[in-house]
Amino acid sequence: KMASAMARQDSVGGRGTSHVLQPYLDCIRHSLDAALCVQNFASQLVERHNKPEIEARESKELTLNTLVIHRSEDEGCMIETSVNSVRVSIRIKQADETEEILAKKFSRFLMQRADNFVVLRRKPMEGYDISFLITNFHLEQMYKHKVVDFIVQFVEDINKEISAMKLNVNTRARLVGMEFLKEFTT
Repeated sequence: KMASAMARQDSVGGRGTSHVLQPYLDCIRHSLDAALCVQNFASQLVERHNKPEIEARESKELTLNTLVIHRSEDEGCMIETSVNSVRVSIRIKQADETEEILAKKFSRFLMQRADNFVVLRRKPMEGYDISFLITNFHLEQMYKHKVVDFIVQFVEDINKEISAMKLNVNTRARLVGMEFLKEFTT
Protein backbone atom coordinates (compact mmCIF):
# COMPACT_ATOMS: atom_id res chain seq x y z
CA LYS A 1 0.00 0.00 0.00
CA MET A 2 2.80 2.38 0.90
CA ALA A 3 4.65 1.80 -2.40
CA SER A 4 1.53 2.37 -4.49
CA ALA A 5 0.73 5.55 -2.54
CA MET A 6 4.28 6.84 -3.12
CA ALA A 7 4.10 5.96 -6.82
CA ARG A 8 0.76 7.76 -7.07
CA GLN A 9 2.23 10.80 -5.30
CA ASP A 10 5.25 10.83 -7.67
CA SER A 11 3.09 10.59 -10.76
CA VAL A 12 0.44 13.05 -9.57
CA GLY A 13 2.43 15.83 -7.99
CA GLY A 14 5.78 14.63 -6.70
CA ARG A 15 7.87 15.27 -9.80
CA GLY A 16 5.41 17.31 -11.78
CA THR A 17 5.16 14.93 -14.75
CA SER A 18 1.99 13.72 -16.38
CA HIS A 19 0.63 10.19 -16.12
CA VAL A 20 1.31 9.60 -19.80
CA LEU A 21 4.98 10.62 -19.76
CA GLN A 22 5.99 8.96 -16.48
CA PRO A 23 6.29 5.30 -17.71
CA TYR A 24 8.45 6.47 -20.63
CA LEU A 25 10.73 8.45 -18.30
CA ASP A 26 10.91 5.56 -15.81
CA CYS A 27 11.93 3.18 -18.60
CA ILE A 28 14.68 5.57 -19.70
CA ARG A 29 15.82 6.02 -16.09
CA HIS A 30 16.07 2.27 -15.38
CA SER A 31 17.71 1.53 -18.73
CA LEU A 32 20.32 4.26 -18.24
CA ASP A 33 20.98 3.10 -14.70
CA ALA A 34 21.76 -0.37 -16.04
CA ALA A 35 23.71 0.86 -19.07
CA LEU A 36 25.99 3.26 -17.21
CA CYS A 37 28.19 0.52 -15.76
CA VAL A 38 31.23 1.57 -17.77
CA GLN A 39 34.90 1.23 -16.94
CA ASN A 40 38.23 2.50 -18.16
CA PHE A 41 39.29 0.52 -21.22
CA ALA A 42 42.25 1.45 -23.38
CA SER A 43 42.28 0.97 -27.13
CA GLN A 44 43.24 -2.50 -28.32
CA LEU A 45 44.78 -1.13 -31.52
CA VAL A 46 46.73 1.94 -30.45
CA GLU A 47 48.84 2.03 -27.32
CA ARG A 48 48.09 4.79 -24.77
CA HIS A 49 44.84 5.75 -26.49
CA ASN A 50 41.49 5.69 -24.76
CA LYS A 51 38.68 6.54 -27.15
CA PRO A 52 34.97 5.98 -26.51
CA GLU A 53 34.34 2.57 -28.09
CA ILE A 54 30.78 3.48 -29.02
CA GLU A 55 32.19 6.24 -31.24
CA ALA A 56 35.28 4.44 -32.54
CA ARG A 57 33.61 1.05 -33.21
CA GLU A 58 37.01 -0.63 -33.40
CA SER A 59 35.92 -3.97 -31.93
CA LYS A 60 32.49 -5.56 -32.16
CA GLU A 61 33.01 -7.48 -28.92
CA LEU A 62 33.32 -4.23 -26.96
CA THR A 63 29.91 -2.84 -27.97
CA LEU A 64 26.72 -4.19 -26.45
CA ASN A 65 23.22 -4.39 -27.86
CA THR A 66 21.45 -1.15 -28.70
CA LEU A 67 18.28 -0.40 -26.76
CA VAL A 68 15.53 1.67 -28.39
CA ILE A 69 12.67 3.00 -26.28
CA HIS A 70 9.69 4.49 -28.13
CA ARG A 71 6.93 6.54 -26.57
CA SER A 72 5.29 6.96 -29.95
CA GLU A 73 6.28 6.72 -33.59
CA ASP A 74 7.68 10.26 -33.50
CA GLU A 75 9.31 10.22 -30.06
CA GLY A 76 11.96 7.89 -28.74
CA CYS A 77 15.31 7.30 -27.11
CA MET A 78 18.20 5.10 -28.29
CA ILE A 79 20.80 3.90 -25.79
CA GLU A 80 24.00 2.47 -27.26
CA THR A 81 26.39 0.90 -24.78
CA SER A 82 30.01 -0.15 -24.94
CA VAL A 83 32.62 -1.11 -22.38
CA ASN A 84 33.78 2.47 -21.73
CA SER A 85 31.01 4.75 -23.04
CA VAL A 86 27.29 5.15 -23.56
CA ARG A 87 25.61 7.21 -26.29
CA VAL A 88 22.05 8.38 -25.65
CA SER A 89 20.13 9.77 -28.62
CA ILE A 90 16.74 11.44 -28.24
CA ARG A 91 14.06 12.01 -30.85
CA ILE A 92 11.75 14.86 -29.91
CA LYS A 93 8.02 14.68 -30.67
CA GLN A 94 7.23 16.72 -33.78
CA ALA A 95 3.53 16.52 -34.59
CA ASP A 96 3.40 19.37 -37.11
CA GLU A 97 5.64 21.76 -39.04
CA THR A 98 5.75 24.27 -36.21
CA GLU A 99 7.07 21.67 -33.77
CA GLU A 100 9.58 20.46 -36.38
CA ILE A 101 10.98 23.96 -36.80
CA LEU A 102 11.04 24.62 -33.05
CA ALA A 103 12.72 21.28 -32.28
CA LYS A 104 15.33 21.82 -34.99
CA LYS A 105 16.14 25.37 -33.85
CA PHE A 106 16.16 24.45 -30.16
CA SER A 107 18.42 21.41 -30.61
CA ARG A 108 20.73 23.43 -32.87
CA PHE A 109 20.90 26.15 -30.21
CA LEU A 110 21.90 23.57 -27.60
CA MET A 111 24.45 21.79 -29.79
CA GLN A 112 26.22 25.07 -30.56
CA ARG A 113 26.77 25.34 -26.81
CA ALA A 114 27.90 21.72 -26.36
CA ASP A 115 31.02 22.84 -24.49
CA ASN A 116 28.79 24.11 -21.66
CA PHE A 117 27.04 20.72 -21.46
CA VAL A 118 29.83 18.27 -20.75
CA VAL A 119 28.04 15.19 -22.11
CA LEU A 120 26.24 16.74 -25.12
CA ARG A 121 27.46 15.80 -28.61
CA ARG A 122 27.80 18.48 -31.28
CA LYS A 123 26.10 16.31 -33.89
CA PRO A 124 23.15 14.00 -33.22
CA MET A 125 22.89 10.45 -34.51
CA GLU A 126 21.05 9.93 -37.78
CA GLY A 127 17.29 10.03 -37.21
CA TYR A 128 17.54 11.69 -33.78
CA ASP A 129 17.49 15.31 -32.67
CA ILE A 130 19.96 15.37 -29.75
CA SER A 131 22.68 12.98 -28.61
CA PHE A 132 24.69 12.64 -25.42
CA LEU A 133 28.00 10.82 -25.01
CA ILE A 134 28.85 9.63 -21.51
CA THR A 135 32.29 8.12 -20.97
CA ASN A 136 33.93 6.47 -18.00
CA PHE A 137 35.81 9.74 -17.35
CA HIS A 138 32.50 11.60 -16.98
CA LEU A 139 31.32 9.05 -14.44
CA GLU A 140 34.60 9.35 -12.52
CA GLN A 141 33.97 13.10 -12.17
CA MET A 142 30.18 13.06 -11.71
CA TYR A 143 27.71 10.91 -9.80
CA LYS A 144 26.02 8.32 -11.95
CA HIS A 145 22.54 8.96 -10.53
CA LYS A 146 22.94 12.70 -11.18
CA VAL A 147 23.82 12.05 -14.84
CA VAL A 148 20.76 9.80 -15.18
CA ASP A 149 18.59 12.43 -13.48
CA PHE A 150 19.94 15.12 -15.82
CA ILE A 151 19.09 13.15 -18.97
CA VAL A 152 15.62 12.18 -17.73
CA GLN A 153 14.93 15.77 -16.65
CA PHE A 154 16.21 16.97 -20.03
CA VAL A 155 13.78 14.68 -21.88
CA GLU A 156 10.92 15.89 -19.69
CA ASP A 157 11.83 19.58 -19.98
CA ILE A 158 12.47 19.63 -23.71
CA ASN A 159 8.91 18.45 -24.36
CA LYS A 160 7.58 21.17 -22.05
CA GLU A 161 9.78 23.84 -23.65
CA ILE A 162 8.74 23.01 -27.20
CA SER A 163 5.06 22.93 -26.20
CA ALA A 164 5.42 26.31 -24.47
CA MET A 165 7.25 27.80 -27.46
CA LYS A 166 4.54 26.51 -29.79
CA LEU A 167 1.84 28.14 -27.65
CA ASN A 168 3.78 31.42 -27.65
CA VAL A 169 4.20 31.33 -31.43
CA ASN A 170 0.50 30.59 -31.97
CA THR A 171 -0.56 33.32 -29.53
CA ARG A 172 1.67 35.86 -31.19
CA ALA A 173 0.49 34.82 -34.68
CA ARG A 174 -3.13 35.20 -33.58
CA LEU A 175 -2.46 38.69 -32.18
CA VAL A 176 -0.60 39.76 -35.32
CA GLY A 177 -3.41 38.39 -37.49
CA MET A 178 -6.03 40.26 -35.47
CA GLU A 179 -4.10 43.53 -35.72
CA PHE A 180 -3.63 43.03 -39.45
CA LEU A 181 -7.34 42.32 -40.01
CA LYS A 182 -8.38 45.39 -37.98
CA GLU A 183 -7.14 47.52 -40.88
CA PHE A 184 -9.75 45.94 -43.18
CA THR A 185 -12.70 46.06 -40.76
CA THR A 186 -12.47 49.76 -39.82
